[in-house]
Amino acid sequence: MIQIQQPDTPQQWEAYYALRFAVLRQPWGQPQGSEVLPDEASAEHALAIDTETQAVVGVARLQANSPQQGQVRCVAVSSQAQGKGVGKLLMQFLEEKAWQLGMTEIILDARDNAVQFYQSIGYTIIAESYLLFGEIQHYKMLKKKP
Repeated sequence: MIQIQQPDTPQQWEAYYALRFAVLRQPWGQPQGSEVLPDEASAEHALAIDTETQAVVGVARLQANSPQQGQVRCVAVSSQAQGKGVGKLLMQFLEEKAWQLGMTEIILDARDNAVQFYQSIGYTIIAESYLLFGEIQHYKMLKKKP
């Protein structure tokens, strides 16, 4: 079973950043530490834990761009957990948090290979975004509060 929570121990934070680095930075030769953003303390974080093994299998964060708009960033799911609903659980957790905080929309910049996933949970492409590391096309996507 997968449990979603906010990281709250030093070990959970270490695993949180380690997974983010392994999935989103290391494959493109980025340096350790590049996975940590300057505004981490003001963001809401989600950690997916496999309750049978206690392994961290997914991470994501939500930042407030304004009182009405949240932005999801740094969504990472371990390779062995991809396609098993972990991303959907992380997004549900962060969306609920955004709606509780009074936000009315969430934006994100999805990597090309994740666009179909985000569309399947209600996000729509609103613009082509940036090219990361010279090779990963991103698309700005939006979901409004139901």
